Parts: sequence; structure tokens; C-alpha cells
Amino acid sequence: MKIVIDARESGTSTGRYIDKLVEHLHSLAPADEIIVLTKPARVKFLKSVAPNFKTVESDFSEFTFEEQVGFLKQLRALKADLVHFGMTQQPVRYRGPRVTTIHDLTTLRFNNPDKNIIVFKTKQLVYRRVIKNAARKSSHVIVPSNYVKDDVVKYTGINPDKVVVTYEAADKISESPKQVDSLAGKKFIMYIGRPTPHKNLERLIEAFSILKEEKPEMLLALAGRTDANYERIKHLVGKKNLSNSVVFTGFVTEGQLRWLYENTEAYIFPSLSEGFGLPGLEAMAQGAPVVSSNATCLPEIYGDAAHYFNPLDVEDMAAKISEVIDDDDLRSKLVKNGQAQESKYSWDHMAKQTLEVYKSVLQQKT
Repeated sequence: MKIVIDARESGTSTGRYIDKLVEHLHSLAPADEIIVLTKPARVKFLKSVAPNFKTVESDFSEFTFEEQVGFLKQLRALKADLVHFGMTQQPVRYRGPRVTTIHDLTTLRFNNPDKNIIVFKTKQLVYRRVIKNAARKSSHVIVPSNYVKDDVVKYTGINPDKVVVTYEAADKISESPKQVDSLAGKKFIMYIGRPTPHKNLERLIEAFSILKEEKPEMLLALAGRTDANYERIKHLVGKKNLSNSVVFTGFVTEGQLRWLYENTEAYIFPSLSEGFGLPGLEAMAQGAPVVSSNATCLPEIYGDAAHYFNPLDVEDMAAKISEVIDDDDLRSKLVKNGQAQESKYSWDHMAKQTLEVYKSVLQQKT
């Protein structure tokens, strides 16, 4: 049988899932022919992690006319027995057997001020149709948590029996820790990731300003590439007179990220909406105590390994962060529970589950 995997998102934050799937699926040595489609810049990488798979360029961006025409033509020419779309964006006129991964429905519910609002709203409208179309036409839908499963079933009306939960996993950083000079020798809490609205960084800044009243020496480290959304956060920091207390590190290397995790008083995850919540799990893998929002899937994924707060209540957020900083026993418990919780998840297991989904669909063809 011929299986095509749409890996056009490879190399992005969302594409981490598809990269790990291809890598660990390759280690299972499936008998079927596997063809991986990806953008030109990612061909070399995917060939390196999956040399026995065939990697083919597919330079068709999401939500474009080219995706609906050129990508459709490419898929039809491949005559696959099964296509696994690693995201919901796919040609609406494709009719072949398919499996689709839906990471979450966050894009439907939150705007992105970094984008042109008219263009973004138009894409949201298209996305609503695309999600329903993909869910209904797919033989199976793969999701990263039971929360997303329930959300997708409710939104699309599909049979819950066709939705398969395959949990993702975190990786320990192998690169040696490298000090972030602006934070060396100082006490800090941290967040790393995108600054889009659903990440709730505005309320984290509000909570930090409360925390500073009792802990004036504490710093907040915000790590991640600077973009228009981070500029918006910088403006709020200035407005709150916190410019000397909030450190924007910009992009950090793997070694610097490891150092941050190993030296932070706590990793804070204030998000309003997640499909899996990988950043908090990665922090646990590196031994950081995690203080997390109790929204959406996060209690499901983190279990008793995080100290939770209401992400809409800045006073509760500040109080829960303070509790973890002040209570050594609580911190030790969170670190211990975090490493145990992180170890429950495995990319290998995710790949095996996905391969079983493929087999189930292919058996229906024979």
C-alpha cells in the first residue's frame, strides 16, 4: 500500500508533531511505501530522520489557491491508498481515503492582532468550513487529547468512534546548558512560546505586577522570537513600569532554554486554550516546577504535576505563583511529579497508535 503524509508544516511549532511522527514511524519500519510531502526547506531534514521514506517537495502554502489546485493535482498524481493530512488545511475536492490530525480549535476562537484583521477573519470563516469538511470526509480523525476529541465531536457532529487520541510527548534537551547573561545570578520566573492572545500574556503581566509588590527582586523572563505581538506585550510592560523587571530574551538556543528551565523559580503557562500543552511538559522534563492555567486540556495532560490557577483571575495567578516560589516542599513535589508525568508520554507510542490507524483504514479498502 502507498501512504502519503502531508508534512508541509514541518519545522513550525505545530509541525513538531509531524516531524516526530515521521521520525518515529520510520523506526517502526512499516511494510507500506511511505511518501512524505514537505516544503523545499525541510526536504533535507526529513530525509535525514527517515531515509527509507520517499520525501517529495510540495511547495503549496495553506489557505491558498495553489493548495486547492496544485496540491490537489499532486495528490491525485500520487494515487495514494491513504493520505494523512497533518493539519486540517487540505484540498476540499480531494476524494481519496484520508486521515486528518486536528490539533485543536483555538484558531476559531481567538484573533491574532499580528495579522491583517480582514484577512484573518476571512481565513477563520474558511477554516470553519475546512475543519468540518476534513472531519466528515476523513476515515479517522487524530487528536492530541480527550479534551480536543470532545471539542471536535461537538463542533463537527462526527461519530466519536472515528476520533483517535494519540498523546504527544516532550524531549529532554541534550545540549549542554548555556547561561543567559541577563538573568545570571537572579531570581526569575519564565514563559517561553508565542505571544498570541490565547497565550494570555497580558494577564501574566498583570499577575506579575501584583507578585512584584511582595517580591521586588523577582524577574519575569519571556523567551521567544520578537514579533508584533511581543511588541504589544512590551508596550504593556512599559505602561506598568515593569521594564526593568521583565526580560525579553528573544530567540534562545536549546542550551539557553535548558539553562532557563534549570534555573527558573517556576515555569508559568497562563494559556486560555491548548490542544496538548507541550511547553509545560517540556519544562517538567527539564526539572522545572510548573504553575499552569486550569483551562481546556491542561489538567488532563499535566495531572498532579502542576499547580493550577484560573487564567482569567490575575490575583489567583499571582497567588499560585507565589505559593510555589515560597514553599520548598511544594516545589520539590511538583518537580518529582513533573518528571514522572512527562515520562508517561512517548513519541514511539504515538507513532505506533498512528500506524494502527493507517492499518485500520487500509484494511477497509481490501
